[in-house]
Amino acid sequence: MRTTLSLALGATLLCLSGCAKKKEVEAEPVLPVQVAPVQRETIERVLRAEGVLRALDQSAVMPKISAPVKKFYVNRGDHVTAGQLLAILESRDLAAAVTDAKGAYDQASANYRNVSAATVPDELVKSETDVQSAKQGTDAAKNLLDSREQLFKEGALARRQVDEALVAYTAARSQYETARKHLESVQGVSKLEEVKGAEGQMVSAKGRYESAQAQLSYAEVRSPISGIVADRSTFAGEMATPGTPLLTVVQVTSVIARVNLPQSDAAFVRVGQAAKVISADGLVETKGKVTVVSPAVDPQGTTVEIWVEAPNPGEKLRPGAAVRVEINAGEVKDALVVPVEALLPAEEGGAALYVAGKDGVVHQKKVKTGVRTAEKVQVTGGVNAGDLVVVEGGVGLGDGAKVKIEQPAKGEEK
Repeated sequence: MRTTLSLALGATLLCLSGCAKKKEVEAEPVLPVQVAPVQRETIERVLRAEGVLRALDQSAVMPKISAPVKKFYVNRGDHVTAGQLLAILESRDLAAAVTDAKGAYDQASANYRNVSAATVPDELVKSETDVQSAKQGTDAAKNLLDSREQLFKEGALARRQVDEALVAYTAARSQYETARKHLESVQGVSKLEEVKGAEGQMVSAKGRYESAQAQLSYAEVRSPISGIVADRSTFAGEMATPGTPLLTVVQVTSVIARVNLPQSDAAFVRVGQAAKVISADGLVETKGKVTVVSPAVDPQGTTVEIWVEAPNPGEKLRPGAAVRVEINAGEVKDALVVPVEALLPAEEGGAALYVAGKDGVVHQKKVKTGVRTAEKVQVTGGVNAGDLVVVEGGVGLGDGAKVKIEQPAKGEEK
């Protein structure tokens, strides 16, 4: 009887143990996931980096003379145009210097006109007239002498008349030589130097006059560029000193974002490529283009500096602020692409994907990433086109986990 009870009890325990194991197997979770296929397609190469804004143009307006500030016409934050009067300095002493220099210049000009237009030309004209008259007389006497010599040879004229013509020619020639030497004397160095001296005095006086005018003009401080007054550290009555800025004007209708990219990314950047500049809070976004790609590599960070110029609508972007920059650096054709949501961190570092098999089991694949957009990312190696990767429900999965593929709810399809 006891043996029968023992066998029955053993059979019962074995049955209970088998049922428990069966229930344990059945209790293994099957997790619901959503998947998307790995696709081959063209993806835009969008490079992203953090940068700092600088003004398109900036000028520290410095005075050229030392003088107290008489009056400011602008304050910080005012918009100004190129050439606009910003401030005026005390200049009564400079105005007096201009008046004095102008008087000296007028006097030198009058002296030059007197020397060049009166004294020398009158004597010069008379000498030139004398030379011309003497030459005409010499030519006439020579013609008369030649004529009488011919007639004498023909026996039609006495020798005495030939001799008289020769005397007249000799006298006329002597008078011509005297007049010519006198003209050379008038045109000589002494007269020319007198004119040059008067001209030099006039030029020197003009230079001093123009210098005085320039010094006086420096009392008016004008903006070299159009923009906004960003700083004004001096007040009226304080001394303006060369080398110390009175004001700073920045041009912010456009801005330049300076970013540093790794050499591997910078190799794809070209001047003229489209780009975006986005404020740190994401509220301001403006389209621009690459204007500078540095030919040199920063030896400290081994990066390449890139400049992106963009319009600044409403002047909401301020120089010195941090911004995000996106550069469209071309396309990658025939790339393996997965949704960004499919990427998960790998245990050994890097990125991984969970690939769902036909048997309902997922396997972790470590991958390298390439070009990335807001929605998609390029992967290299580890997966093939057409593989189904987990895009929803992948957090917490392990390699070899069982899953149930679900369709995304209506309105959630990507």
